Amino acid sequence: MLYVGSYAQITITDNGKGINPEFLPHVFEYFRQENSSTTRKFGGLGLGLAIVRYLTEMHGGLVTAHSQGEGQGATFTVKLPIVSEPQYQLVDSQDFHSLNPIAQSSLEGLRILIVDDEADIRELVAFILEESGAEVCITKSAGEALTVIEKSVPDMLVCDIGMPDVDGYMLMRQIRALPPEKGGQMLAVALTAYAGEYNQKQALVAGFQMHLSKPIDPDTLVKEISGICSPLKMTKNSYK
Repeated sequence: MLYVGSYAQITITDNGKGINPEFLPHVFEYFRQENSSTTRKFGGLGLGLAIVRYLTEMHGGLVTAHSQGEGQGATFTVKLPIVSEPQYQLVDSQDFHSLNPIAQSSLEGLRILIVDDEADIRELVAFILEESGAEVCITKSAGEALTVIEKSVPDMLVCDIGMPDVDGYMLMRQIRALPPEKGGQMLAVALTAYAGEYNQKQALVAGFQMHLSKPIDPDTLVKEISGICSPLKMTKNSYK
């Protein structure tokens, strides 16, 4: 680690497959890989570096990537600001929420069930929601989700649509057939790569409150879930 001005700099160099210069501008984007053969050979969905950028920027830092080309490895540099002793100042709670949009989108106290057959997406969504204060349970199939709901009804379901065997639409219809006290009126958000108007309507007809398209924007995901759950959060807070 080096200290460069007011930043701490960490540089990691590998001798791996390298990165095509034409792809470098896109290397930190969600769900981006150079070609489909990368997924087949190395696995993954192109989320790792996107998460690195998200975490780095959350801390006010910057991450960059450099490579001379395919077969020549790559170098990744992370710069994080060096924080001196914090200066504390009392702020009225109303002013804090008006100045801090993240606080307005807090998911603290909410129990959210995630269903997705892709491990990378499950972990990404779980990380985003947990960072906003939610208590998260992750499952990889409709059957697992129904088992969790049977044991303890969560506040919200975040569900992938394109799953094998039982897809998100079928799962949602099964949930809506349950009695209210068993989860039949649970709030639900659909996550899908299908972003057309027809797909949105299909999700609403199946029983979802909202349809969000992939790739996932973390801020949008938290904001929309917070908005849907706002009445529920107010009810929970009234009992504290």
